[in-house]
Amino acid sequence: MTFSIVGRCAQTGQLGIAISSSSIAVGARCPWLRAGVGAVATQNVTLPALGPQILDLLEHAKLEPAAALDRALGASEWSEYRQVTVIDSRGRTAFFSGKQALGTYHAVAGSQCVAAGNMLAGTDVIEAMIPAFGNAPGMLADRLLAAMHAAIAAGGEAGPVHSAALKIVGDLIWPIVDLRVDWADDDPVGRLDGLWQAYKPQMLDYVTRALDPTAAPSYGVPGDE
Repeated sequence: MTFSIVGRCAQTGQLGIAISSSSIAVGARCPWLRAGVGAVATQNVTLPALGPQILDLLEHAKLEPAAALDRALGASEWSEYRQVTVIDSRGRTAFFSGKQALGTYHAVAGSQCVAAGNMLAGTDVIEAMIPAFGNAPGMLADRLLAAMHAAIAAGGEAGPVHSAALKIVGDLIWPIVDLRVDWADDDPVGRLDGLWQAYKPQMLDYVTRALDPTAAPSYGVPGDE
């Protein structure tokens, strides 16, 4: 039903998640990020609570990703139905795929990233994401999307994909990128990439608007002078 990648930019410290699913609005349930702490993708019969719980354990209990993941899953019923990936602010990773994960499932950790999926066309889908992320140029969002495109080229999900999301945090408490395609009959990852290409040149302008409204650029819309 889902494949995703969580990653970190070693140069900026940004943390991000790109994810897609056959289900509607995957971005509403599965990606969880906290600036300066980590990122968690919780998927396959999703328990959204695992995201903030693991982030709390990373931040407040100072646990490493593997220990935080184990503790959260150990306290949760039905853990064998979950698939979860974690990366922390230092780039350390962990992942779990329960025995009840759907269809063909797989997870792989790489340098500063970890990818996972279920109901896949094959395990090669996830294997393709790690080198694509590592070799792609550009910003963290570009690299995450490159991994998603590589997954689709390798076969993607066993069935049609309908939703996709991209979320990134940096130094600020709020996400600097939070883009979603909640439902599309065709190519939600391509549509998500299109949203990113439109948002990319404006991203820092919205940060400026928040931090210093007097320096905010105008976009010529009514009331924006």
